[in-house]
Amino acid sequence: MSSRRNFIQLTSLGLATAAMQVPLAGIAESIAQKKPNLSLGIAGYTFSKIEMASAITMMKRLDVSNLSLKDVYLPLSSSDEKIRSVVSQLQQNGINIYTVGVIYMKTREAVDQAFDYAKKVGVNMIVGVPTYDLLDYAETKVKLLNLRLAIHNHGPEDELYPGPQQVYDRIKNRDPRMGLCLDIGHATRAGVNPARAVKAYKDRLFDLHIKDVTGNTRDAKTIEIGRGVIDFEGFMKALRQVNYKGVCSFEFEKDMQDPLPGLAESMGFFKGTMALI
Repeated sequence: MSSRRNFIQLTSLGLATAAMQVPLAGIAESIAQKKPNLSLGIAGYTFSKIEMASAITMMKRLDVSNLSLKDVYLPLSSSDEKIRSVVSQLQQNGINIYTVGVIYMKTREAVDQAFDYAKKVGVNMIVGVPTYDLLDYAETKVKLLNLRLAIHNHGPEDELYPGPQQVYDRIKNRDPRMGLCLDIGHATRAGVNPARAVKAYKDRLFDLHIKDVTGNTRDAKTIEIGRGVIDFEGFMKALRQVNYKGVCSFEFEKDMQDPLPGLAESMGFFKGTMALI
């Protein structure tokens, strides 16, 4: 909550400065110089409970175009025709599918299916969760098809990858196209500081799932960004320090029947904080 208070205080200070007739152009220029080049997106699981047309409308209202496509709108078993249709519909609405996932891989057939699916959708990265015994086979597919694989951590409940270190330790000596999709909410619930994780695993940090949580314990819940325990100022400073070039994908798992208000608040807080640090 201290991060949220700091943001509000800084915003108030900016308004007060404007009231004292400081040139607004100078303020805007100063903010622009400080703001890192971050791309924002939406993790498709956010839209699991709503129709695709509504999701498209929400993305337009939020002015965000990058989407990590979850199979709720395009099952892995979809025909080539279905894939072309859904991809075309999204593209015609200005939405860039930059990755697919999260995709779980428990068999060789599932690995094959995931990589074939990604190729047909036209992305160069999969956010996935292969079991340990399939990492060697997944690496052969990465090399064969020249696709990146970003393995996702899922918190204390996840026996495979509860935190980012469990991912990193298993891919650090593998093909450089194998990396990490850092879910900062799940990492926090596993007792990991997201800013420290960004710095520690920067060389394999391919993707981010952005959310806030109510605590750093197993039973913590997702909440609007700025209302929880994550230090977003420190996290964003870490992103700037490592020159992160991937997408920051917001994954909002609260109020999933109507995620727009929570997404708008979360993205507004994120953008505002980024502009002020």
